[in-house]
Amino acid sequence: MSELIRSYIGETATFFNYLVLYYAIGICASYVILALISAFAMANYKKRNSFVDYRSILSSKFAPSVSLIAPAYNESMTIVDNVRSLLTLHYNNCEVIIVNDGSKDNTMQLLIEAYELEKVDYVLNEQVATKPVRGIYKAKNPAHHKLVVVDKENGGKADALNVGINVSVNKLIACIDVDCVLEPDSLLKLVKPFKEEERKVIATGGVIRIANSCEVEDGRLIRVHVPDKFIARVQVLEYFRAFLMGRMAWAHLDGLLLISGAFGMFDKETVIRAGGYNHNTVGEDMELLVRMRRLMYEEKMPCKVAFIPDPLCWTEAPQTWDILKRQRNRWTRGTAETLMLHRKMILNKRYGILGLVSLPLWVLFEWLAPLIEFFGMIFFVLSAILGFANWPFFFSFLALIYSFAIMNSLFAILSFSKSILTNSTSDLNTC
Repeated sequence: MSELIRSYIGETATFFNYLVLYYAIGICASYVILALISAFAMANYKKRNSFVDYRSILSSKFAPSVSLIAPAYNESMTIVDNVRSLLTLHYNNCEVIIVNDGSKDNTMQLLIEAYELEKVDYVLNEQVATKPVRGIYKAKNPAHHKLVVVDKENGGKADALNVGINVSVNKLIACIDVDCVLEPDSLLKLVKPFKEEERKVIATGGVIRIANSCEVEDGRLIRVHVPDKFIARVQVLEYFRAFLMGRMAWAHLDGLLLISGAFGMFDKETVIRAGGYNHNTVGEDMELLVRMRRLMYEEKMPCKVAFIPDPLCWTEAPQTWDILKRQRNRWTRGTAETLMLHRKMILNKRYGILGLVSLPLWVLFEWLAPLIEFFGMIFFVLSAILGFANWPFFFSFLALIYSFAIMNSLFAILSFSKSILTNSTSDLNTC
């Protein structure tokens, strides 16, 4: 190999090393800044809510009306218990809409039998285009007067949620995966920002926790356990960091881009004006929120997306590498699709913090990260084969990144675990 070629490869390797170093420093710096902001926001939230009595919301005639929408597809194993759990949530002015998305099993029949449903004449206000609705059912038993079941042709989760929006009659909609387990006071906590914020609140979300290995009885979480499998345990810490050290901070900065599809509450009017859920993307929850915020900015209407740092919803996490891979592939594609659809907002001062900070950082540290990691590994292997690897730099860099990851996780656990355990449940038994 000529001296010129060796010199060129060496200079390229040095340049790439420094590029990756600065990129890693940028990621670490963003994590530290978000963690500090989140700690401040958490302390502020705890101070403001220390003496809140959610029973006042429960008993108030001025509490906002809520429609809880849960799509169901082939959920015959758990659908009856899950619906029973939703019907017993602590909230008076609420309807529960179950959307059977063309299930191929006996999900619909089980619901009809368990809740004494009968088909009713219903004038459907189709404000968002959807697949055809076969029928709308209500319970003959007055004890289940909150329950509405919609039977429709299969169209996917986004289409089922849009049907629920068309059927709903209340001002706020709460969208949930039907197999999730909600805390009894979850609606009370999610609705609170809609009552107290000066700016119009268009969405609220809360902490999602991992239910693997936990004891669930009749759709209720009875006892919390650490997941048995390693993959699920890792995700407990991952969720902990993502929600409390990420979304909490972004909500405080007014730059939150995502409300979890597992459980979130939205202003129905804004959702409809934004066009409802987009069934052409796999990340429909993120894309809808970004579109809603974009609409508000373009109409020059001040708005807020709130985040509740309390565990409100429990969901099953993937327990095998294959399922986890499919889930993360879907999340990555959904992020890429959202960023592409709303690329006009990136680095556009018209969209405030969202356009100047949130979206650019998502492009750099969420969308580009897998690509940089992949090509970085290939480049390092080639450099090592050709004898250009800087081994002292490699091991120092590896130790630095690993130490930072451990420190970040420890900071999350030590700073927030006490407040999470304290606020995880509310004593509403007297209601």
